[in-house]
Amino acid sequence: MRVSFDLDEVLFVSPVTHKTEPALRFPLNRIFRERLRLGTVRLIKELHAQGYEVWVYTSSFRSEKYIRRLFACYGVRFDGIVNGARHLREVQRGHSETLPQKLPNRYNIALHVDDESVIASYGREFGFDVFELYAEDADWAEKLIKTASEVRQRRELRKKEHGGA
Repeated sequence: MRVSFDLDEVLFVSPVTHKTEPALRFPLNRIFRERLRLGTVRLIKELHAQGYEVWVYTSSFRSEKYIRRLFACYGVRFDGIVNGARHLREVQRGHSETLPQKLPNRYNIALHVDDESVIASYGREFGFDVFELYAEDADWAEKLIKTASEVRQRRELRKKEHGGA
């Protein structure tokens, strides 16, 4: 099962308002200025250990290469990345009506982590689960792992009910 994360205000947070992972050392801290929410590194590694694919789905236009390199500095890897450019190219392309800024189910992503309530409403409308993450929450990683497990169980149950389809 795939779990995706937004970047801004979810994984990338301000050290003024949130506890963060240790800053990268010089000169990397000059190249990669973003700070990771405390618990991000452990959470993503734990999700991988539990058999989840972990993706980034962001409306930002940071390059995939930049995102991969930044997280590699923390020993974290992603199975897939959808940025604003890829979304426009692969999801919005050819549609005259404006689609939501994120449609994780187009990439078979079952659970998306985001701070925007509008994304949660799109999830209800377009059929994907959203874990809403707002302010500082010391237990966010544990809550997310629990939610991911519940989503996986529901999906497995639906699969069995539909004859493995």
